[in-house]
Amino acid sequence: MPYSQKFGDHFYCRTEGRLECGHVFLAGNGLPQRWQADASPAGDSAGRPFRIGELGFGTGLNFCETWRQWKLARSPGTRLHFTSFELFPMKRDEIDRALSRWPEIDNERKALVAAWPEQPSGNVEIHADQATRLTIVCGPALAGVASAPDPFDAWFLDGFAPSRNPDMWSPELMQALFEKTAPGGSFATYAAAGFVRRNLIAAGFAVERRPGFAGKREMLSGKKQ
Repeated sequence: MPYSQKFGDHFYCRTEGRLECGHVFLAGNGLPQRWQADASPAGDSAGRPFRIGELGFGTGLNFCETWRQWKLARSPGTRLHFTSFELFPMKRDEIDRALSRWPEIDNERKALVAAWPEQPSGNVEIHADQATRLTIVCGPALAGVASAPDPFDAWFLDGFAPSRNPDMWSPELMQALFEKTAPGGSFATYAAAGFVRRNLIAAGFAVERRPGFAGKREMLSGKKQ
């Protein structure tokens, strides 16, 4: 169970991190149903990729589980571009050790570890397969999100707990997220702290509370109307 000494928090739910990804980030963003309906929530006829943005890559668990489900559910000819903003990238062997807990994502883990650079920095580009691209933007999240070239269809807000890493949930970052969200785009997060919800609403999102995962009372999701 990977644990950040800097932030005093675990990288994912201690009950079942992979299932938490499905409950919070995928279902919270209406996935995989949106993939089956169209390549993008706006129905973009240009066939652009479905873009997911993530705050906090961590072990890569969310990417591997998303990639696994994407391969099962995607429509023919569609593409996925998963971009994660990470200030402290983990080492290859740390990722491998953390993800080896889940045989369900064994293929995805092996592919990610094989492509992971020895010293991640700048923008790490990994072409997972012909229809799936992964970009890791190494550095502060606010600067990375603000400079993102394209809007996102869905956001996974998975920074460390708001009480331990408030910068990852700041009004400035939530505003940047909103500005980099495509019309009809969405977000989901395990967090339900009052100031997080207020910052998301102030940024412009329509926010709703949902039942949390594994006994957690609430989580948040929402859309850019």
